[in-house]
Amino acid sequence: MTTIILNHQPYDGTDVTWNALRLAKTLYKSGESVNIFLMNDAVDLARNKTTKPEGYDYDLVEMLKKMYVNGINLQACGTCNARCGLFKNEPYFDEKVSSSMQILADWVIVSDKVLTF
Repeated sequence: MTTIILNHQPYDGTDVTWNALRLAKTLYKSGESVNIFLMNDAVDLARNKTTKPEGYDYDLVEMLKKMYVNGINLQACGTCNARCGLFKNEPYFDEKVSSSMQILADWVIVSDKVLTF
């Protein structure tokens, strides 16, 4: 099992988030169980209000939604919802992904690998 923790604003001028999602998708396709935990400004990735900037090649929110529907485990920091991101206090696209530090700790304990982006 691999847990990937994302911290960056999804569209921050780099490909950090895109590369993290690509890795998660590839690991999952290779048979690995994958957890994605969003914290800090990365929580915007779980919000419908976050839209792909003009000129950006990929819709990162849609990429994440597809991975979530296909079975990748997703949680987003509940505390960060009110504190972080461009869209503070906006709901996540699925209320079931609102989570806690305890869930992240549990994932870290049972994971073979923990990666942060």
